[in-house]
Amino acid sequence: MSRNAAVSRVGSEQALAVYQELRARPDSTLDEVAHRLQLSSEERERCREELASLGLTAPQDPRDRPESDTPPDAGARIVVDPDVALLRLLRRERDRLQDRLAATSRAHTALEALAGPFLRAGAAPRSEVEVEIVTDPQRVLRELAELTESVRTAVHVMHTGSVRREDMAAELERDRSRAARGVRVRAMYSRRVGTVPEMTQHLRERAALGVELRLSPVVPMNMVLADENFALLPTDPHDPDSPTILARGPGLVRSYLALYEYCWQAASRYGEEPGEGGGDGLSDQQRAALHMLASGIKDEQIARSLGVSLRTVSRLLSEVMQELGAASRFEAGVKAARLGLLDGEGSEHGL
Repeated sequence: MSRNAAVSRVGSEQALAVYQELRARPDSTLDEVAHRLQLSSEERERCREELASLGLTAPQDPRDRPESDTPPDAGARIVVDPDVALLRLLRRERDRLQDRLAATSRAHTALEALAGPFLRAGAAPRSEVEVEIVTDPQRVLRELAELTESVRTAVHVMHTGSVRREDMAAELERDRSRAARGVRVRAMYSRRVGTVPEMTQHLRERAALGVELRLSPVVPMNMVLADENFALLPTDPHDPDSPTILARGPGLVRSYLALYEYCWQAASRYGEEPGEGGGDGLSDQQRAALHMLASGIKDEQIARSLGVSLRTVSRLLSEVMQELGAASRFEAGVKAARLGLLDGEGSEHGL
């Protein structure tokens, strides 16, 4: 590749070029690839940082390196598939949320022990954030019932799995009550629930009542949020029977809402195939080019596979970027992974 061609790629374009080369040549190091692409030291380090921050490269375990007389490279990294990198980013966000929640809970406990009597006596203003661990399932049901009556503007819900059959009628009744008062309701489910007949009917009934529904390949935890002031979520996202965290106060609930918005934007609208509502206008040829691009295949190989010219490949990928609202090929690959456009047939990813 000429220096002029390499220079024409900037920012994420260069990172994408390096990533494609690393996937096409697994035995090459990032430094070797950067040298072949004639990148400067500054460009090489920028690409290294961008790929690492997105989780598309990871440190290599010394035990995984082949035996050699050459001393091991302490900075050696491996290439990570886009879908794996996306799941790791979501898990990292979930872990950060759990760490913050645990720290908030500890701080609340300490403050309650040290200053609780004074706060209750009115000697100090009430804390903006309240966190409580609830172990009684009946208490959780009562809180949900009270929330239905008290919520004023919006309710946002996450479900990692199917709703229990005995709870479906109560959920629909809550939807009717909220709809009558003009409360916005959003609900996000794991995509696999769409294959459960009872859930298919339940989702259809919720949508008929005006509930906004989305399906996602990854739902990090069960969650109920309301009015930026109320949150209900498990202490252990992996254990549905774990005690429940009840949090009140915008100082903490807004953080949960930010996580919810992130997951909501990456999910597919109910009734659409994964990728619709973002990439739904792609042709079969454009989708095929997008898959090969995300797999690290070069333009020349894409052209041969599709039986078209290099100019046509360039046009196809430009159209894909325009459809996805991406400023670069690399951004198009990331957006396509988030929208489920790179999912294999029948494949799902869970936590």
